[in-house]
Amino acid sequence: QVQLVESGGGLVQAGDSLRLSCAASGLTFSRYDMAWFRQGPRKERDYVASISWSGGTPYYADSVKGRFTISRDNAKNTVALQMNSLKPEDTAVYYCAARYGGRPKYDTWGQGTQVTVSS
Repeated sequence: QVQLVESGGGLVQAGDSLRLSCAASGLTFSRYDMAWFRQGPRKERDYVASISWSGGTPYYADSVKGRFTISRDNAKNTVALQMNSLKPEDTAVYYCAARYGGRPKYDTWGQGTQVTVSS
């Protein structure tokens, strides 16, 4: 079955960096757009970043632009999120998501990984 497994979360201080990784299985990874979302305490799940199936121009939420970088490795079926200059407001559960190229919604989700940034 299709499975997305995130890793790399943890507790860091403001200004630190973390790298999240998502390993995909059970799908033809190179045909899927991939994204990261996050859900902070008492908040909605928000879009963070995305990258197309071909690894084209990535997109970012304004709140992370210039600090986060999304990348993918189609040979390894992984997508990563490099997070630099972390802020306390980045504290959230981060989710990896997939959608078949061209579909409107992300419909495959991982279980999430917790990122906590202390001030």
